[in-house]
Amino acid sequence: MAKRITRIAKLEFMAMQAKPGAELASLGINMPVFTQQFNDATKDRAGEIVPVVITAYDDKSCDFVLKTTPAAFMLKKAAGIQKGASKSGTETVATITAEDIKKIAEYKLPDLNANTVEAAMRIIEGSARNMGIKVTGMPEKEGK
Repeated sequence: MAKRITRIAKLEFMAMQAKPGAELASLGINMPVFTQQFNDATKDRAGEIVPVVITAYDDKSCDFVLKTTPAAFMLKKAAGIQKGASKSGTETVATITAEDIKKIAEYKLPDLNANTVEAAMRIIEGSARNMGIKVTGMPEKEGK
């Protein structure tokens, strides 16, 4: 008999720090098994936030897919800041280079709605701008 999906959840945990709790209990899964598998799968991403999509089944088993670290977390790390600007349109809290944007865009490309690195760079640049992070050395956009 095929397993029936009971719930799909999108959660975020720090790498190697998933532990049983209310978030996982509401899914109705075998929490110790999930936390062990998650922590083993994220050993190489220590210190990062890891988004995960968990598919829970009616027999208390689950499957999960790890996603890339959020762009905001990576931008703050690249800029060396704790939080973004409170007034993003007028306040600048840090400056990063286009090379930093390119590294983040290449890493995030599988999870972004973009087909090229250049398009991904524009998405990440927009996130940086909204956080009050100035980007230097970006090529001019075509059509402007």
